[in-house]
Amino acid sequence: MAINELRSVTTFVRAAELGSLSQAARAQQITPQAASKALVQLEQHLGVRLFHRTTRSLSLTEEGQRLFDTVQGSLAGLHAALEDVRHARSSIAGPLRIVGPRSALTPVLGPLLAEYGRLYPEVQPDVQLDDRIGNWVEERTDVGFRLGNAPQPGLIARRLFPLQLIVCAAPDYLRRHGTPTTLADLAAHRCSAYRRPGDERPMPWHLRLDGALHMHAVQPALVTNDEAYELRALLAGEVIAQATGPTVVAHIRAGRLVPLLLEHVSDDYHLYVYYGSRSAQPARVRLFIDLAVDRLADGGGFVLSEEELRVAAAAQAR
Repeated sequence: MAINELRSVTTFVRAAELGSLSQAARAQQITPQAASKALVQLEQHLGVRLFHRTTRSLSLTEEGQRLFDTVQGSLAGLHAALEDVRHARSSIAGPLRIVGPRSALTPVLGPLLAEYGRLYPEVQPDVQLDDRIGNWVEERTDVGFRLGNAPQPGLIARRLFPLQLIVCAAPDYLRRHGTPTTLADLAAHRCSAYRRPGDERPMPWHLRLDGALHMHAVQPALVTNDEAYELRALLAGEVIAQATGPTVVAHIRAGRLVPLLLEHVSDDYHLYVYYGSRSAQPARVRLFIDLAVDRLADGGGFVLSEEELRVAAAAQAR
């Protein structure tokens, strides 16, 4: 016979404490019939009688007293532990484990975490940025970000905004080396390439060509796996680079960088936020996800319109 041991033991303890099976049923918000069935199942499962029962009284047998003395404290501890976990789910305080790619995410995540920290200072963010694709479960991640396609099956993903890949250079570089107007012109320029995670090869530039995504290999004057280092070289006028929107948008708007080859700007990849079951998330995780979606779902200021790109490119030509 199948037996719900937790319910049966809880019914037994409540009946012993209250001296009444009907009161034990009310305490658990179950019917008297369900309480009686649970107690009978426990006695049959153990092969002993736990109560002396009459129509007016209920008293423990010797075996029942021994069981009660043994399990009462343990049951109270179990219910306290369950209540503690239930309370923790609604509590804001605690760690928030976030993972994502090093590339492109730093300028996005920095302002987001700063605002979240002001709103919920009792949360301790634990941020791991790595361009490799890790195992979400093994890393005990609360919230993750991913560039490109949606993450592994079994997770919930929310697309935030398209990731523009923009070829650009500093005005000083263009004054010294000229402005490329075609892809063929790039062969005469000092191009930067990002080192591919995992196999150490320089990544080709991802360009829009005839309405499709095109991988364009460059002969790099600089290769690096550090986006911050590449950005410094770009701003210093040492190279032309293809960079992500979040990395260069503010510099383009401020005139520190000039977008080039506008017809080849690609936005095939997207930034996603992903997480496990929505209903089982602690409050601090749900609140971070809500803030991320609210601030980033429309681009969060990290996407340039076609008009902005044209104006920024034209400003250099004047």
